[in-house]
Amino acid sequence: MKKKNRGKIVSYILLFGISILMLFPFFWMVRSSFMTNREIMTTPIQWLPSHYNLDNFRDAFARAPFSRYFVNSAVIVLINMAGSILSSSFIAFGFSRLRFAGKNLWFALLLSTMMIPQTVLMIPQFLIWQAVGAYNTFVPLTLPCFFGSAFHVFLVRQFYSGIPKEYDEAALVDGANYFVIYLRIIVPMAKPVLCTVGVFTFMNTWNDFMGPLLYLDKENLKTVSLALQNFMGQHVSEWNLMMALSSVITLPMIAVYFMAQRYFIEGITFSGLKG
Repeated sequence: MKKKNRGKIVSYILLFGISILMLFPFFWMVRSSFMTNREIMTTPIQWLPSHYNLDNFRDAFARAPFSRYFVNSAVIVLINMAGSILSSSFIAFGFSRLRFAGKNLWFALLLSTMMIPQTVLMIPQFLIWQAVGAYNTFVPLTLPCFFGSAFHVFLVRQFYSGIPKEYDEAALVDGANYFVIYLRIIVPMAKPVLCTVGVFTFMNTWNDFMGPLLYLDKENLKTVSLALQNFMGQHVSEWNLMMALSSVITLPMIAVYFMAQRYFIEGITFSGLKG
């Protein structure tokens, strides 16, 4: 028992130390957002601001229309979340619950697309969207999510495979079709993994910089990630303002993760164990 207790104590100490290392950059960012530039550059290091005020946040939002950028990002994120959850849940249902010729081959081909570097596809995709007149619109940043992501489909399919097929058989006996089974049985039971897909999509879309950089040139269409990069280029020495904006942009991701933490962990765990 003593050896086990010692092992647990060592594990907790290691986890605590790693957590401190992981959280330190976030602490530094938030702490700097309330400081002046002089306080940030003070030697020796000043760990906490002398006064807590919102001047940096007010000043940063007064320099550029970040409220508009937040709305743009929110619109793109919500559409992507809805499209990713809908497409991945529907496609995964076919691969996990239905029987059709070449199912394993098609699934293998779907997974093989994950090995294609995104940089290889950027130029052809840009030319296609430009040719159809979708440049400077949200269409290239939102429409693809409705066609599914290989990783999300794989994740949801693994979770679906752990749901007993006796539910399907009982529903079929009662006269239900596969669409009813999908909508009334599978989807309600798959809330954890669908929530996980939503969290992944939110984080990837909210942090996306390359997509908006390629397709959005108008000022009123920019997202927060693109606007923050432009702001950093224009105010390269004003660290207090950049830290204030970075803190505000990070808050939605932290809030979404903590709200969906239980479902997120459950979805990852069950998708990894069942299949």
